[in-house]
Amino acid sequence: MTWQFVLIALALAGLTLVLAHKGISRVWARTGSNGKPILITQAIDENNLVRLRGNTRPEANAKNDRGRVDDSFQMPQMMLQLKRAPELDKEIDQFIESLTDKTSPNFRHWMLAEEQGQKYGVADEDIDTITRWLQSHGFTVEGTQANKMVIYFTGTAGQIREAFHTEIHNLDVRGEKRFANMSDPRIPRVLTSAVVGVVSMHNFPPHPHLVPRTKYTFSGCSSNCYALVPADFETIYNLNPLYRQGINGTGQTIYVVESSATYSTDVATYRSTFLSGWSGTVTASNPSGSSACSNGTNTADGEADIDADVASAIAPNAHIIVATCTQGPLNAVQNLVNSATPPAIISMSYGECEAFNGATANASYKTAFQTGATAGTSIFVSTGDEGSSTCENLFGSPTDDVALPGIGVTGWGETIYNVAVGGTDFEDTYNAGTGGLPVSTYWSSTNTSKYGSAKSYIPEIPWNDSCASWLVSNYAGYATTYGTSGFCNSTTATNNNAFISAAAGSGGPSGCATGGGGNDQADEAEVDGTCAGYAKPSFQSGVFGNPADGVRDIPDVSMFASNGIWGHYMVVCYSDTTNGGTACTTGNPSVWSGFGGTSVAAPMMASVQALVNEKWGLTKVGNPNPTYYSIANAEFTSADPSSCYSINQPSRRGLESSCAFNDITQGDIDVVCKYNGNAQAGCYAPSGTYGAESAQPPALTISAPGTGYSSAPTCAIGGVSPYTTPYLSPTGGTIFSGGTTATCSTIWGQVSTLTNGTKLTSATCTGKTVTVGGTTYTCVFDTAPTAVNQFEGCAVTGCASAVGGTTGEESATVQNLMAVINANPQQCADTSCVFTGQTANTSASAYIVSTTGSGLATSALTLGALTNGGTFTVSSTSTGITAATTTTTGVANVSVSGVGGYAPGQPVTCTLTGGGFTTAATCKPNLTFFFPAPGYAPAWYATPGWDFATGLGSVNAYNLVMNTAW
Repeated sequence: MTWQFVLIALALAGLTLVLAHKGISRVWARTGSNGKPILITQAIDENNLVRLRGNTRPEANAKNDRGRVDDSFQMPQMMLQLKRAPELDKEIDQFIESLTDKTSPNFRHWMLAEEQGQKYGVADEDIDTITRWLQSHGFTVEGTQANKMVIYFTGTAGQIREAFHTEIHNLDVRGEKRFANMSDPRIPRVLTSAVVGVVSMHNFPPHPHLVPRTKYTFSGCSSNCYALVPADFETIYNLNPLYRQGINGTGQTIYVVESSATYSTDVATYRSTFLSGWSGTVTASNPSGSSACSNGTNTADGEADIDADVASAIAPNAHIIVATCTQGPLNAVQNLVNSATPPAIISMSYGECEAFNGATANASYKTAFQTGATAGTSIFVSTGDEGSSTCENLFGSPTDDVALPGIGVTGWGETIYNVAVGGTDFEDTYNAGTGGLPVSTYWSSTNTSKYGSAKSYIPEIPWNDSCASWLVSNYAGYATTYGTSGFCNSTTATNNNAFISAAAGSGGPSGCATGGGGNDQADEAEVDGTCAGYAKPSFQSGVFGNPADGVRDIPDVSMFASNGIWGHYMVVCYSDTTNGGTACTTGNPSVWSGFGGTSVAAPMMASVQALVNEKWGLTKVGNPNPTYYSIANAEFTSADPSSCYSINQPSRRGLESSCAFNDITQGDIDVVCKYNGNAQAGCYAPSGTYGAESAQPPALTISAPGTGYSSAPTCAIGGVSPYTTPYLSPTGGTIFSGGTTATCSTIWGQVSTLTNGTKLTSATCTGKTVTVGGTTYTCVFDTAPTAVNQFEGCAVTGCASAVGGTTGEESATVQNLMAVINANPQQCADTSCVFTGQTANTSASAYIVSTTGSGLATSALTLGALTNGGTFTVSSTSTGITAATTTTTGVANVSVSGVGGYAPGQPVTCTLTGGGFTTAATCKPNLTFFFPAPGYAPAWYATPGWDFATGLGSVNAYNLVMNTAW
């Protein structure tokens, strides 16, 4: 009987108790099918909603808005991204690590998506509950992926508005017709335990990582640059010895995922011109599965041409499959990794910066790549073409291509389950122009029958077209990149914006991949500090050069990606003249299209991996990063690591080198920036229009002032260290000495309460003055200050998305005044509220700490005096601001010293101790920067070992393929 009782109890524990609520199940059971936890355990309350932050396109704004679409507007297929229980997430990651551990019994014992779904996916009971909720709002549920992490559904704009509480509007973005949700969606709170959100409610196309050939070079060439064809890659990256041994891609299949098919017969023309002696093939495919996937040619056909060409060039006997989904490459990846026969290798040359991709889309790529890695698929993703500021392409323009949004990386290629591939260029032209070896050392004056002219390996540098590149600036004769006398502000750089460019290989720390807290699931760039990067994977920890920043860093490796600034780019047959191509004239590839971008680098590295698989008879290797890092770190920590420096590689076609990785130690991916309205993030521009994107120390704010302090508490910053490695010139001079550890201090004093008065308008702001500490400040209404001692008076529309969290006109106005008084943009209610050159008012008698209350008439601001015993005084004319009496002593301010080295998303901590308090004050870090950099700290630069500019470096294909670590 005892055994029977236990079995009955266990059976009952797996049952579902259903209560009616709008036709939706109420689930009380804790454990469901296959013993997996049930996450949705309460009734769905449509009145208790949670905002899914970070899921609105930046283009969905009033300027581009052309009105709401009809409720009957049919939305394209949408993905509802699910999330598994935390314990299952931990388990699958542990399993993935064991798959690449040679000491584990799980080594290369791959698990297909269907089994992953059964073991690690969301419980069937939760999927059923979510499905019924979608159906109750009129949506059609079309299916669930095999990994049980994505539900596909369709519906109308009206159903979106009713279920997700956001409207779909027509947009006009730079002359292109688009549609998108105008606000973050909201869903019932109970669903958030199993739902991340909707991947997309818009039709913005994916961003291909290709860059057309530049018109401006330092090589003095026009049509006769040393452009790259397959024969050149074969020499430079030491592929020919592999080919001579029969290692050429035979029996290997490489998938390049695209949002367009290739154009016409371009790929066939490329192969017949450069690869006529090889038997590899290129075929088209539309991966079938739960995700919608249509064929077609569109404006991304150049990307498809490049990917197919590059993959063919490196593994000429391989089978290249162009896997096209016009809905986007994510659809292709989802169908491929969830299939019963997932590919061995996938290459993807698209991306979107993590902050604006949104937490839901970031999670979708993470889950898809996680599924692929678990099934044995090696996934290679380009890092982007905007240097250290991957969001730049969302804000820049062809006439002003500068970094406005600050440091950021791709949300597509930053996961720990894929290889992130950055971009390089060749250093031959720079060296020849600064007294080094002539270009003829590396290039023949005549071509071979296959148009090759490279003689040997060529030293590499990070690809960077920008005036902020130290190498570019130095070559042009300038001592600095920034400042009035710096290269970026010179007529050479600014005439026709020749070097005002953010085109560069991308890299940096993961900063806003995840986030959210309280009622919000995915903060994109909030001052509350919930924006966070992916945790550092074990394969990066302890690798020489990789910083102790606590987060995933990219790139992992880099390959050639230049678009011509030093005279080198890739020749591509791209004949779609409607979209910028040129005719592929037979026998004259010098007039064909030229491209660069990490779109070139990613399929190149994917094809090198195909050669590894062929050499060692490996069907699949999963994520190759653990092996890459192990091989590279052995080189970095050897008795003579400089022998693997790219600049020191022997000239005899790489055959004298035993290095698998060419460690790139010179150059940077720093890009030009400027202050522009709300966007001053990470820009160091002490004078002149243009500056250089720079890393910063963390920002700290007082989140609670505390009470009863008798002295200032001690402040300490902890969690991670800055990137302290110095940046050296090719001659060994110090360009930047490295980031310094940040320190902080506090100011304490009397705390007062400031109460709002009447509603602020232009009439009650413009020209009105406020005197604080003997300095008079003038109000400017709903616009950024244009001179020192001006503060912005806020309208609701101007400060509705206030950095400091206040949305009332008066509260936000006084918060802006506080920021100006202290010359501290991080305290702004509106991100542009402090004029460049503003100095702090050290005679001010009070300091605003936080907002309390709610509503325009009742919200209040707490203030603290700068000196103990001081009182707050303010005189004004019709500003609607009044002050209350002093109440107690608390912590009023925290200041930070230090230069550079930190970046958004790092897990920094802030601690206050001592001071004899009654109630403790608290401070919080904010690494989502909205303010100018305090000094020059270039983001980012090449160093010995791993670095943000090129990762582990580029590869010597022969040595990597032949390495016995495989």
